[in-house]
Order: sequence, then C-alpha cells, then structure tokens
Amino acid sequence: MWNKKAVFIEIKEYLMIAICSIPYGLVVNQVLVPHAIIGGGLTGLCEILYFATDSALPIWLSSLVLNVVLIVIAIIVLGWKTCVRTLWGILCLTVWLKLFPISDHAQISDPFMAIVLAGIFNGAGLGLIYAYNGNTGGTDIIAMIVNKYKHMPMGRALFMVDMVIIGSAWFLPQVTRVEQILFGLCYVFIEAQAVDWVMGRGRQSVQFFIFSKKYKEIADAIMTRTGRGVTFLEAKGAYTQQESRVIVLLTRKSESTAIFRIVMEIDPSAFISETQTRGVFGLGFEPIKERT
Repeated sequence: MWNKKAVFIEIKEYLMIAICSIPYGLVVNQVLVPHAIIGGGLTGLCEILYFATDSALPIWLSSLVLNVVLIVIAIIVLGWKTCVRTLWGILCLTVWLKLFPISDHAQISDPFMAIVLAGIFNGAGLGLIYAYNGNTGGTDIIAMIVNKYKHMPMGRALFMVDMVIIGSAWFLPQVTRVEQILFGLCYVFIEAQAVDWVMGRGRQSVQFFIFSKKYKEIADAIMTRTGRGVTFLEAKGAYTQQESRVIVLLTRKSESTAIFRIVMEIDPSAFISETQTRGVFGLGFEPIKERT
C-alpha cells in the first residue's frame, strides 16, 4: 500500500537533486573551462579530455560515458539500490552540462575571485544534494567502492583522486602557469568547505548536561516552555557521596539561549555543560534517512 507522505518526500528529494545540480553545470561551463582551471572529480578529468582533444569531445558526453561505466561497476559491486539516486544525479548533471553553453570568455575576469565564487556556489549545491541523499556520481562512486574494500575514509579517497586529476592538468598546452594548478586546488578546497557548511548548518544541535538540586523544576520548565523532552541520569558525587540526578537534553543550537535563561532563572548556582553534536536524528530533529 502506497504511503502518500513517503511518496511526496521521495518526489521532493529527486526534484531537489535536479535543481541543486544546476550550479555544477554553470560553474564548469561558465567559470572553470574559460579560465582553463581543472577542478577535481570526474568532471575535472572530462575537462582534461576536452582540452586535450581541442574541444572535439564535449564535457557532457565524456561525463556521461565515464559515469555510465562507473555506475555499471557500482551496481555490480554495491548493488542497484545504492545506485538509484546516483543514476538520477548523473542524468541531471549531464542535462545541465549539455544545456549550459561553454563561454568563449570568462564571465569573471579575475580567476581567483572566479574560483572563490564558483567553489561557494557549487559547494552549496552539492551540499544540498548530499543532504537530500543524492550525489552526482563520478569519483563519489570510486570512493564508495574503495571505502567498501579498503575501509579508507571517503574524504581521503576523494582527496587522492582529486590531486592526481588536478596535477595532470600541467601537461595540457592550455595550462601555461602554475597558478592555474593552484587555483584548481583552491577551488576544490573552497567547494569542500561549502559542502560541509551547508550540510552542517541545518544539523547544528547541542547537548546539555545540567547539574542542579532543583533538577525537577528545571526539567518541568524546559519541557513546558521549549517543548523539548529531557532525560534524568542517576548520579552520585564522588566527594559529597550525595545522590542526585543530572538533566540530559538535546536541542537545536538556536534554542540554547532559552535553555540557559530557564536554568539561570530557577537555579543560578547550577552547573551546565554544553557540547555541540555533529548530528541528531529522530523525532524533533533530522529525519532518519537511509541512502538508497
């Protein structure tokens, strides 16, 4: 039986993957290629093929062919369920690379400013794609396969592949300055930071440990005024040997000020520990999703 809510969420995620892959096509065709800057990943390799063949091999075509080869390997190694969204991301990226023309001249004349803006723009798009359980194929597939068999972190695997691709650009006649290689490295770094920022921005949560003799009053006030649930942990002071309870609370970072205010109003002598969490999933926070 169809679950309407689940179907709606699925359609929304596929739609967002399609929309958020638009920056990728724009950045490659309007920024990187006009400046002869090789970005990382499979698209960077496609840029190298484009320049090496004097524009005879379109980037969108080489990207599609190489991605098809990789997705076939991934289906065999990882299973088709893991690759459904990857295939959709590949199709979307191919469409945008085809639709957006390659500029004869750079839209932004300063190459450094161009790669900064491109890295932020494209990284934000990729971050949203990852947040919606998608990816655009390419070296992501290689990293997933390497991670399965070698247990190497995906970030390290991607970094190593990017370094090889960007370094290979030095042998292209269009790359006449070492700065172009450095710009490529800077672009990959900025893009990665933007991806992390976007993915982490929506998941900024904090964990509180609140030590107070008035734990019951504080807990009731937090639940009443913020709607957040709390948990009691049984505790015993090592020095005083007195038994007490510690309040444990997970909440959004934006709500932390309200928590501090509540505690200070009830017990100014309370002891509070606040730590940032990488991600909190479940009721009231991020939905628990399985990558398909």
